[in-house]
Amino acid sequence: MTGLRADHPLPGVLRLRLDRPERRNALDRPLVEALLEAIDAAQDPVVVLGSTSAQAFCAGADLRLADPERAAVSDLLYALYGRMTSSDAIIVAALGGAAVGGGAQLAIAADLRVASPGAHVRIAGPGHGLAVAAWGLPSLVGRGRAVDLCLTMRPVDASEALRIGLVDRLVDDAEAGALELAHELAALDPGAAARVKRIAWAASRALEALEDERAGNEASWSGSMQPGAAARG
Repeated sequence: MTGLRADHPLPGVLRLRLDRPERRNALDRPLVEALLEAIDAAQDPVVVLGSTSAQAFCAGADLRLADPERAAVSDLLYALYGRMTSSDAIIVAALGGAAVGGGAQLAIAADLRVASPGAHVRIAGPGHGLAVAAWGLPSLVGRGRAVDLCLTMRPVDASEALRIGLVDRLVDDAEAGALELAHELAALDPGAAARVKRIAWAASRALEALEDERAGNEASWSGSMQPGAAARG
């Protein structure tokens, strides 16, 4: 799979690692399609989503893409977030480095997030004509903090992310910590774990907000990363 490595490091655990280190795991169509295929095909009760590089989790959409292609990748990413939240598998994100824009949304769409001290999260959206992550952040950090992070687009380091609930665990090695957690989760009754996940997402009403955010971005964003860019042609 282009830009994605998949293996089974533990019984009941599928590990998916973004593997475009030269682009800081920036998201292009082949990588997003590979992630969609992998999540759809997942048979294990737990998925760990991480990176082959400790320097970056995901830098967001690849800025080398032409505007129409970047807009198309954005649409595919919203489909991916929806598949992640609706999958029966418990998805654990291992954040060993920067998670920016679409990368931050991948972390938010996971069910649990394990970070190492070098991680940081940044929502990059309104400055480029996008509403980004407003669908999922309030259920993690509260409405006020969510609005702050979405509108200011300021980076959140690992210690603040833990304090405000943006990540769930802070450990020295994010991937090792995520695998340890995944091992515990894989021992649970998979049906019960899937029900917990489904009920928790339903309680937050985040999935309705996800569709609102996707539709608004699709209608207004051209794919341009110029400040204030909107209006698709």
